[in-house]
Amino acid sequence: MSVDVETAGPNPGLYSLLSIGACLVAEPERTFYVELQPVNSNAEKEALAVHGLSLEKLRVAGVPPADAMAQFEAWLAREIPPPVRPLFVAFNAPFDWMFVHDYFHRFLGRNPFGHNAIDIKAYYMGLSGSSWAETGLDKLLPRYVGPAKLTHNALDDAKDQAAIFRVLLEEAATRRLPADSA
Repeated sequence: MSVDVETAGPNPGLYSLLSIGACLVAEPERTFYVELQPVNSNAEKEALAVHGLSLEKLRVAGVPPADAMAQFEAWLAREIPPPVRPLFVAFNAPFDWMFVHDYFHRFLGRNPFGHNAIDIKAYYMGLSGSSWAETGLDKLLPRYVGPAKLTHNALDDAKDQAAIFRVLLEEAATRRLPADSA
């Protein structure tokens, strides 16, 4: 499950989760998107400038966070029915994960992902032997998606991440280590 978020700042303790976009890695046309009402007025101008979402508009048109997380959980259950737990895949997963994990627990008391998360940047670094500095989206997007431009729309970005991850999985399959080598 490729997931991307847009937020009002760098951490969920002080700033709001404003949008969530998700798609299946293998079938990126199967999507989820929601814009959330902010939980407070805290915002960094730089964050808002990146994605262009407005706290004022979201206060009126956004989905209350508890409802948004319930919708996301229901979509996940339809796409990846229990008892299988979905895998959270994101580009720079630590950032996106902390908001999604916090909001699921804060508003629903549970996280349907559990602790199942994988970071595309780290996966690429391990697969390619590159340095962390070589794992930026500015380097991977042209290589794996083409001349696409990062839109900072959570759903568009989730789809681009899924495209990158699908190719990385294909590359990894050609280099598979023997299962008993661990």
